[in-house]
Amino acid sequence: MSIPNDPGEVYISVDVEAAGPNPGQYSLLAIGACTLPEPRQTFYVELKPDKPSFHQEALDVSQLSMERLSAEGVDPGHAMQAFVDWLGEIVPAGHRPLFVAFNAPFDWMFVNEYFQKYLGYNPFGHAALDIKSYFMGMDGARWSETTMKFLGPRYLDIHHLKHHALQDAIDQARIFEKILVEANHQA
Repeated sequence: MSIPNDPGEVYISVDVEAAGPNPGQYSLLAIGACTLPEPRQTFYVELKPDKPSFHQEALDVSQLSMERLSAEGVDPGHAMQAFVDWLGEIVPAGHRPLFVAFNAPFDWMFVNEYFQKYLGYNPFGHAALDIKSYFMGMDGARWSETTMKFLGPRYLDIHHLKHHALQDAIDQARIFEKILVEANHQA
């Protein structure tokens, strides 16, 4: 599998679970990340909620509990520092991490908000590679055809993500790698 990137970039698949639809009102609850391509190096952390608001359906989907995370979750500042430390271990000097996600706007807005709020900077910068948009451009698909309902069976024989941040980061990395193989064959 060939990642068509700048040799100074390291692709990092990132997925999050959150208590609601935006980081201004709802907490980031879990971050999962892994490297592309194989062999995978992985990162996972569950965060202590920093806001009380939640959508019950978000918690039901992720199977995360505000009460459990309040007691057992990692302080958000420490969680974000652990993410930076992990990136520092896997991204060689002189390279930069490239944020890759399935519906990157959602995941990136939470990760960016928490990096900015707790550390004052985002090591990914102000950009993210969205797998859905990449597929749409490569395949000529309609936006409605970029959901997991379509891409999961086509690339992984699954119909939805598990909504566990690390497993979803790994699954979306596998999907993106297969999309890249397909794109290379079309070139």
